[in-house]
Amino acid sequence: MTDAIATKQNLPQKNTPIIYKVMVVMTILLTIGGTLTGVMTYMNVGFNDGFYTSWATSFIAAVTVMIPVALIMMALLTKLMNKLMPSASKLKKDLLIGVCMATIMESVMSFTTALNNIGFSDINSFTQGWLHGFLAALPVGLTMMLIMTMTLKPKIERFMKS
Repeated sequence: MTDAIATKQNLPQKNTPIIYKVMVVMTILLTIGGTLTGVMTYMNVGFNDGFYTSWATSFIAAVTVMIPVALIMMALLTKLMNKLMPSASKLKKDLLIGVCMATIMESVMSFTTALNNIGFSDINSFTQGWLHGFLAALPVGLTMMLIMTMTLKPKIERFMKS
């Protein structure tokens, strides 16, 4: 009878379908990107009749720029942290990388949002829009980063490796 009972170790591991992994990444992207570009768009144009259109186009512009920038920056920052802080714990490195990524990504996202909503015709207005959007979204982004780093990142990493 004991021979008939399969242990967990003997069962073949099933890989998570790639579509599920893509859906998880897209959900995170929509949640974080949508929230931050929403805050930034509100700071640029306020809540008016054209808000949702401005938000949607700002989100699309931000995502188009953010994906390659995020992939490159994450790789560079991870290498840099491993080189500068080889004996630091993984959590410390992850938190520092998270703060740096949040700051860089929000700066770029605020740039694309201000460009979409204000444009370059008046550089002072553009700069004000970029700064107001960045500063308003920074606490939101840092809070999201802490939640991601402290609770979700380990689970997401395990899921993505499965």
